[in-house]
Amino acid sequence: MEAVRQQSAEPRPVESRPVVPRLGLWDAVSLIVGIIIGVGIFATPAEIFAKVPNPLLALGVWFLGGVLALMGAFCFAELASTYPRSGGEYVYLTRSFGSLAGFLFAWAQLAVIRPGSIGVVAYIFALYANQLLGNPGIHQLFLATLAVVVLTGINILGVTLGKQTQNLLTVLKVLGLGGIIVVGFGWGQPRFQEATQSFSGERNWFAGAMFLVLWSYSGWHEAGYVAAEVRNNRRNLPLAIFLGTGLVTVVYLLINVAYWFALGYSGTRTGELPTEVLQLAWGSFASNAMAVFIIISALGCINGMIFTTARLNAAFGADHRLFEPLSRWSSRQTPVVALLVEAGICMAMIVAVGVLGAGKTTLESMIDVTNGVFWFFFLVTGLALFVLRKKDAGIYRPFRVPLYPVMPILFCAWCAFMVYASLGSWYSLLGLAILIAGLPFYFVPRKKKLSLPTDIGSREVAAV
Repeated sequence: MEAVRQQSAEPRPVESRPVVPRLGLWDAVSLIVGIIIGVGIFATPAEIFAKVPNPLLALGVWFLGGVLALMGAFCFAELASTYPRSGGEYVYLTRSFGSLAGFLFAWAQLAVIRPGSIGVVAYIFALYANQLLGNPGIHQLFLATLAVVVLTGINILGVTLGKQTQNLLTVLKVLGLGGIIVVGFGWGQPRFQEATQSFSGERNWFAGAMFLVLWSYSGWHEAGYVAAEVRNNRRNLPLAIFLGTGLVTVVYLLINVAYWFALGYSGTRTGELPTEVLQLAWGSFASNAMAVFIIISALGCINGMIFTTARLNAAFGADHRLFEPLSRWSSRQTPVVALLVEAGICMAMIVAVGVLGAGKTTLESMIDVTNGVFWFFFLVTGLALFVLRKKDAGIYRPFRVPLYPVMPILFCAWCAFMVYASLGSWYSLLGLAILIAGLPFYFVPRKKKLSLPTDIGSREVAAV
């Protein structure tokens, strides 16, 4: 009896997410596509065309970005299907390099990267919502905050409502981009004679263009954050990552060719490209139509990031005492505390963005702040694949990266280059400072660590 009492008194890891998987393959694809296709594809093409001295090179960097995203997708597909616990990189880094690595990643996502990204996109939503409403005097901060509050509320009400909202917004934004592509090809003309011409471009244009391209592709790894909520996740997670990333790559290439055909290379280097293309078919109505497309795209991106980030933060809270409230789920099977905290930080970021100023400059500054930290954790996650192949050699891997180790090496090398290139901006030091600021919180006593099983003979890995 005494032994039983002692055993019951020992701290036990508590399963913080006793939920039934409710996300199918299409739901996971919709999350990935909806997050990747945010506002970047509307803002970055003109800047990339302006940096690059040739239209084929401009299309080439978009194609290269898709190839690199697919390389990363292969690596993440192996990790997500092998360790199907929600949390994405937090799980893989904790398992491979220890709790400090996972903590720093989760802290960076909680404190700056995700709230900042959501806040900037919400502010861009507000700018175009004001434009569509005819600038009635509604404060943009109010509209941006309203978007976060409403979408957070939808996700608190239940995972089914949250995923249905995401699916609808993703379909609408893809249809909107499809409309731009149709007008570009239908009202434009092939301009192959420009393919061999040289135009003025920026010196050392490659790194700057790739930063913008890869930022526009970011989000292909998001399915890992909801891994435990995906039905048949060992099959559906890799499929969702490949299908989502592949679909976005095709859409991005087609829309840039459509810009080129419709406006010519000189016309693609300045101005609001989507609006100018639509004006060929819709005239003065194009401006409002484009505002609607961007609003829908922004809302889909915001909703997707709210959905996945809450799951990451909940997984983080399950392992660290100081952040334990984040791991609490409601009876509707949603991480309600994580959603509320996330919304609060996002609204603080929105106010900061409003004070600093809205628009492209703020967007680029936020990209610069997060770039170094963002690509550093991608690099470390790529390295984690090698570590876990050795550390957990006996664990069943439903999917394995093809051309191993060549493909992961290429992915890691590219991430290292992006980290190096980001060091040229002092904004990257701000991101590093925020990352380091989280270190003291790590030394607050933690809960008992939830470990992934390492039974050599096991054919299944539980979602712990």
